[in-house]
Amino acid sequence: MVKKEDTKIDKNEAKPANVETKPANFINETKEELGKVVWPSRQQLLSESVAVILMVSLVATVIYLVDNLFAWGAGKVF
Repeated sequence: MVKKEDTKIDKNEAKPANVETKPANFINETKEELGKVVWPSRQQLLSESVAVILMVSLVATVIYLVDNLFAWGAGKVF
């Protein structure tokens, strides 16, 4: 037996998969969720982008150098 209070749905809980969502509701809920996002400032975006590009370049360079070292070593052995 299900109690009446057990059937309440909290607005923060996910809806069951079998519930049909209307396109207008989907758009409204999407706008609502995007309003909750904390967007980075322009300065933060630029500094973090530069940091990512530098780290990717550094790792790619290290991998390239290690690969060349192993290729040189393999050339000497074989």
